[in-house]
Amino acid sequence: MAEHRITELLTLLRPYWQQYPDLNLSSVLAQLASEAGFQGSLAEVSDDMLIYQLKMRQEKPEAMIPGLAKDCEPDFKTALLKARGIIK
Repeated sequence: MAEHRITELLTLLRPYWQQYPDLNLSSVLAQLASEAGFQGSLAEVSDDMLIYQLKMRQEKPEAMIPGLAKDCEPDFKTALLKARGIIK
C-alpha cells in the first residue's frame, strides 16, 4: 500500500475509531468489513474497500460515489459533446 493510501486510511479511520474507543484495531477493521457486507477473512480486506466504506458509510444508499460525481453531467447531450471534445 502506498504511503498516501495509508495516510488517507488513517485520516478516515480516526473519527470512526473514536466512536468505538473500547475496540482494538483488528476489531474496528472487522466491524467495517462487516458493515460493507464482506464475508471473507480479515486478511483479505482491501484498503480500497475500507476507504470506500469509511467515506460512504454516512451517505444515503443512493448517493453517488465521490470520484464519479465530479464527472457527472446533467444531460446526455452535454456529456456526449464533452466526450467528443467539442466542448470543454
